[in-house]
Amino acid sequence: MNKATDTTNGGLKVVPSQNLLGADIYGVNLKLPLSSEDKQFIEKAWADNLVLRFRGQENVTPQELTQFSNALGDLDKRPVRGTVNGGYNDLPLEINVISNIIGDDGKPIGGLGSYEADWHTDMSYVDIPPKGCVLYSVEIPPTGGNTSFVNMYEAYNRLSDKTKQKIANLKCIHDASKNSTGELRQGFTEVTDPRNAVGASHPLVRIHPVTQQKCLFLGRRKNAYIVGLPLNESEELLDELWAASTDPELKWTQVWQLGDAILWDNRCTMHQRDSFDASSRRLMYRTQIRGELVMG
Repeated sequence: MNKATDTTNGGLKVVPSQNLLGADIYGVNLKLPLSSEDKQFIEKAWADNLVLRFRGQENVTPQELTQFSNALGDLDKRPVRGTVNGGYNDLPLEINVISNIIGDDGKPIGGLGSYEADWHTDMSYVDIPPKGCVLYSVEIPPTGGNTSFVNMYEAYNRLSDKTKQKIANLKCIHDASKNSTGELRQGFTEVTDPRNAVGASHPLVRIHPVTQQKCLFLGRRKNAYIVGLPLNESEELLDELWAASTDPELKWTQVWQLGDAILWDNRCTMHQRDSFDASSRRLMYRTQIRGELVMG
């Protein structure tokens, strides 16, 4: 998917990684409003590279991060139900806090702690998942907490013709009961049979609304179920698809620096986070760009 290095007259520059996704983009200041030309350039680079990294964006305020994200689409408000120990103080409602820091009241100021986060697509368990997200580093640990992404176009393209035909019209239930670190969300009960999972049902193969290309859309592995199949066949097929999707050849890893902002396309990537030392501090601000119905 990555394209050759590109520039604009305004000085913006894209430098793709050597992997199948991911690129650095230079010349953008997240603290300033985007011009229409810069927005178009960023949107094309985003479609070409799936994940964009904006480095050196120190001291971006939550309001400025919201302004930048909003230029790329309407933003969702952070969840008010189903979160894990969220504490948000006076931040804009569009800002979600990802952190392991414990506040003065003894409660976490954000979600997901310091644990490893399994491969997943953000909020695929709702009927209209977000099209993209921006994650901005405010505090980072000395080591660990890296975020990796995989290219779900390539995951689909590399499947055998037999498997592509098999999954062409199948849908998968995306379980809503647990977050990406395996914690049970408030208001949910443990799922003992994936066929009884509560969550949205989406095509296994979706057509990206911008590129019109096919990609796998898996969400998360835990409690997933392919509608209409015997449970053992669903598990076997999902294992095959997940193995194909998490092949290291499809991966690009973001090693965080202070002031990094990452913009990813939630429709054609999955991501995961490494664990880190719980005694270290990690504070990230995240925005979520509203998506559209998943079309197969």
